[in-house]
Amino acid sequence: MTTLSMETAARLADAGHKAADAMNVPMIITIVDAAGYLLHSSRKEGALLGCIDLAHRKAKTSVLFRMPTAALGELSRPDGPIYGIESSNGGLISFGGGLPITDAEGRVIGAVGVSGGIADQDVQVAEACLAAL
Repeated sequence: MTTLSMETAARLADAGHKAADAMNVPMIITIVDAAGYLLHSSRKEGALLGCIDLAHRKAKTSVLFRMPTAALGELSRPDGPIYGIESSNGGLISFGGGLPITDAEGRVIGAVGVSGGIADQDVQVAEACLAAL
């Protein structure tokens, strides 16, 4: 697989929502393509509206830098080598919940962004999305 289809993106999000339901946390899940453009976004009833933007920014951040958003957060700490990067690219997210999606050869073909819980919960749901590949 070298690209993500909308059908695959929806399947990944469904898997994530099942994981979020098990936590009893309503979430927003967004899947973007390799360029950071929206493929799929879904919101559970009761999810915080501010999480819509956060989920999309997490996915976009992860695909733009080809790394988990939490890893970018480690690098962008005040004593880190890329401190202040969060203000680039229209605003990035530097805490957990965004994960790159890779193909069998390890190429980044998209990303998932999850928001609605605490960062650790968002990461768990994003990982559930990836596990559905």
